[in-house]
Amino acid sequence: MPHDYDQLQQSARDHLWMHFARHSPQQEVPIIVRGEGAYIWDAKGKRYLDALAGLFVSQLGHGRTELADAAAAQARELAFMPLWSYTHPSAIELADKVASYAPGDLNRVFFTTGGGEAVETAWKLAKNYYKLVGKPMKHKVISRAIAYHGTTQGALSITGLPLLKQQFEPLVPSTFRVPNTNFYRAPERSDDLEAFGRWAADQIAVAIENEGPDTVAAVFLEPVQNAGGCFPPPPGYFQRVREICDEYDVLLVSDEVICAFGRLGHMFGAERFGYQPDMITCAKGITSGYAPLGAMIASDRLMEPFLQPGAMFAHGYTFGGHPVSTAVGLKNLQIFEEEQVLEHVRHNEGAFRATLERLKDLPIVGDVRGEGYFYGIELVKDQATRETFSDDECERILYGYVSKALYEEGLYCRADDRGDPVVQLAPPLICDQQHFDEIEQILRVVLDKAYSLL
Repeated sequence: MPHDYDQLQQSARDHLWMHFARHSPQQEVPIIVRGEGAYIWDAKGKRYLDALAGLFVSQLGHGRTELADAAAAQARELAFMPLWSYTHPSAIELADKVASYAPGDLNRVFFTTGGGEAVETAWKLAKNYYKLVGKPMKHKVISRAIAYHGTTQGALSITGLPLLKQQFEPLVPSTFRVPNTNFYRAPERSDDLEAFGRWAADQIAVAIENEGPDTVAAVFLEPVQNAGGCFPPPPGYFQRVREICDEYDVLLVSDEVICAFGRLGHMFGAERFGYQPDMITCAKGITSGYAPLGAMIASDRLMEPFLQPGAMFAHGYTFGGHPVSTAVGLKNLQIFEEEQVLEHVRHNEGAFRATLERLKDLPIVGDVRGEGYFYGIELVKDQATRETFSDDECERILYGYVSKALYEEGLYCRADDRGDPVVQLAPPLICDQQHFDEIEQILRVVLDKAYSLL
């Protein structure tokens, strides 16, 4: 269907309130109209490499007619049915499939419509669970500095980004922050990554002791922390966190809204790093973006009190586990298996890393970090001292130039300064060396010019 470009722009300015976006009456808004594979096209016909998979979502890439057909077929048969005491086949089958991938005894799948709702669900379950097992004071949550966990009042409270929170305060109380695993910005310079990880994990025990173990319900951690620019866990970090949670009877929630469904080369990041959580929160890649869906996956132990006569988890969403979304999720995971998507990521992740690390010859590139198909490139003023940008320089260089120039050069990704200035990359999981080279070449041109503007 043809579009009147000027009319779309005017309508967007007059009526569309975009998310996490700055608005201006004079602003021309990028309008994306089509996608195919790893590429998207705007309303003017220009092509871009989607190096962010939409927003860490489009695992299988764009234009997958199998997923569109699955949605249409389900809508024709049963367009809607809530999971409020009733259910439908695709929700049952997808819950079974997801549980089969989840580690350990994480066998109970609670569907939501997105990641923030999954995090909200996990916190509510933690509080409810401890009340039912006779520990009603356990309600507090520990998370990491600079970590992002969602926009609902509860999930935002768990988030460790003060500038995203202050305009919405007061938020839900009883959340506390500990250091993250940003080894590049470690408090004391050291080459001992494992010792740094042990120190960072031990800060969780310190926080639990400070708050009182009988009041702390859960620790929320991403396998690889997104905000701040992809902080992987040091060796042994999650094993030590698991020990701490067991010692203090605190639930470990693996927030895998980004990291699940192949982003790190495994269905779940907990599997990648060898730890057993009590809950997993996930969304995004579960449908590759072809329909909205999220989930909280809980252990059998957490479900057990709710199986008692008269018990109920008084929580739910109208569109959680929507028939169309769960049908798409089933088809998405079927394609994962048929096309060996996880194996593809694991086979190519080393090449992706090596290609990005070539950028370290640019003086503006301080660090390249990440895992799988999930990377952050930290930008600096000085490689030797690791001096970062001032606020004014972030505004002028990161947003005023880098973000716009990358898009103009045909690369859709993310320039971000939640923490230190980074460029974030998370391409569709179907990408290979030709895409890695294209990403590197565009980044090289833009970042080289950016340094000259400092």
